[in-house]
Amino acid sequence: MASSILAKMAKSIRIANPTLIPFHSFRWRTLTTSVATAAEQSQADAASFTFSEDSAREDPIFVKAPNSKSGADSSSHSNSSVTMPTSFMTGSVVGKRFYKQVTTREADDRNGWTVMLDYRTLKTPSKRPLKLPTVGLAKAVAAEWEYQETDGIRPFSMPLMKLACTALERVPLTRPKIIEHLVQKFNQDLVFCRAPDDNVLTSGVYERQVEKIDPLLDWVRLEFGFKPIVYSSFFGGKQEDGLIKAVEDLLRKTDDCELASIDAIASAAHSLVIAIAIFRGKLQIEEAIELIRLEEDLQVDKWGLVEGGHDVDIADLRVQISSAAVFLALSRRF
Repeated sequence: MASSILAKMAKSIRIANPTLIPFHSFRWRTLTTSVATAAEQSQADAASFTFSEDSAREDPIFVKAPNSKSGADSSSHSNSSVTMPTSFMTGSVVGKRFYKQVTTREADDRNGWTVMLDYRTLKTPSKRPLKLPTVGLAKAVAAEWEYQETDGIRPFSMPLMKLACTALERVPLTRPKIIEHLVQKFNQDLVFCRAPDDNVLTSGVYERQVEKIDPLLDWVRLEFGFKPIVYSSFFGGKQEDGLIKAVEDLLRKTDDCELASIDAIASAAHSLVIAIAIFRGKLQIEEAIELIRLEEDLQVDKWGLVEGGHDVDIADLRVQISSAAVFLALSRRF
């Protein structure tokens, strides 16, 4: 479901940096967005949609206020916020769709854009307005909410919303730890692991790696001034300190949305190099997926595809890489 929603959403927005997305993947159409009136904006300030940080309580929630007979009670309900459980960030279905219209509007301080659910401001888990850097990203997140079915809100079909929460809340608080983790894993990067060329079982893999991955390693050398070292061990090996320092410096200069995207891609790809290549516009999504799945695709070609296994893995990888790349492109101000 997430892949279909992402595809529909991507058709509705114009990516600011098209080198990140294969041109044949998307046909563009315009997403219409309602602009709240002054009175509606005032109502939006009072009524909010939030996510709860209370992990101890994961009971089913009721998100539609009961009908009230008195005007006073009705006013009270309209001013209250709707709190969602933290299970939203873990993928559980969190309740039935309780809103009819999804719109976007400029933030009150005119520094970013917010998403509105029936003119209630969408909020982060810490109950701050979900303020996004560009209108394109706000519309993309709004599209994920718009495509939710009436029988339930499915967070696993909203990868951009999750990335937005990560960029706005997790990254500012844990930026040094995220960078430290990425640098620690750098020596075991997928693209540094080379199959032995003297084994009949792996010679085909080695030849494909030379053809497909060596150009990327050459780009790393030109980009950072150090030639990566390849290893035939699954445990990798030590790269030059200068290369590690150059990569770390690049990560430190990223903004929160960029670092969230790089971290998500690196996690899905098991490769910080591939994540940085997408970040710098060197790789498009399909090229990155091909490199990530290079060895497994060779095995599938030889032995066949296992339905319910390989096909699910491929779909999941496409959602993870595509959503992070789309989020990265849409978050950039040009």
